[in-house]
Amino acid sequence: MKLSVPLLAGTAVLPSVAAWGGFGHITIAYVASSFVQDKTATYFQTLLRNESSDYLANVATWADSIRYTKWGHFTGPFHFIDAKDDPPNSCDVIMERDCKAEGCVISALQNYTSRLVDLDDKLPPWEHEQAAKFIVHFVSDLHQPLHTEDVAKGGNGIHVKFDNKFLNLHHVWDTSILEKLVGGVRGSPYGAAQKLADQLVADIRGGKYASESKTWLDGISIGDVEGTALTWARESNAYVCTHVLPQGPKAIVGQELGSSYYDDAAPVVEIQVARAGYRLAAYLDLLAAKVGTSKIGEL
Repeated sequence: MKLSVPLLAGTAVLPSVAAWGGFGHITIAYVASSFVQDKTATYFQTLLRNESSDYLANVATWADSIRYTKWGHFTGPFHFIDAKDDPPNSCDVIMERDCKAEGCVISALQNYTSRLVDLDDKLPPWEHEQAAKFIVHFVSDLHQPLHTEDVAKGGNGIHVKFDNKFLNLHHVWDTSILEKLVGGVRGSPYGAAQKLADQLVADIRGGKYASESKTWLDGISIGDVEGTALTWARESNAYVCTHVLPQGPKAIVGQELGSSYYDDAAPVVEIQVARAGYRLAAYLDLLAAKVGTSKIGEL
């Protein structure tokens, strides 16, 4: 397994082609920024060398950018886990069956968590920084249902229409549904992402997600990263049966998904973005507490 191979510092990156789209990843990062503890924010702002409120949002799509470089190509499998299930008849993620030998999003999160914690100080600060960037991204990826599914390469091979545009199903769930939810995203996604994040934060704190969000952190642990990530992956994967492919892969081919399908899917995308941001904040809090704020001065 190549998970432990470090990346090169300071290498130029290509434009991002992101899961959840750049808009989704950035929104999740802004949600997380609203919930992390002050000491967590200080630790990661120092580690990421960015003292602004955008310190998480600015690295949210980094892992997607480097996967298309020659030196970062090995990280490609780390963004998903290919559940070899049978939607809509059965949906489930089984680690031993579905995580490839070269790694998957669950093993990658586990690996980069251990690299960030690095209590024996075996790694230089720049590798801790890169580990943090991967963690921010992979927690988000775990919440996109088609990043937990093998059928047609996570829906990439299923051609559909969305508001009369010819797309693949994966793109619809990465980007189209969420952007339509906010009336479209034009130009830089940061302003729209912050606006949506603010609404989701309000919904979590005292709105429509206030009650159920109390269970979103159940079982979260950086001592059992595989168990935590597998729980999140199975939750996402369940939506493949109920909302992504409710009538099976063949039935959706060529269908227009911007109307009734969108109406059913949009609430799923929204709650998954909210969950991802809320959980990312808690995960980062645990990491900062484990590392210890005393290390900030050493960065």
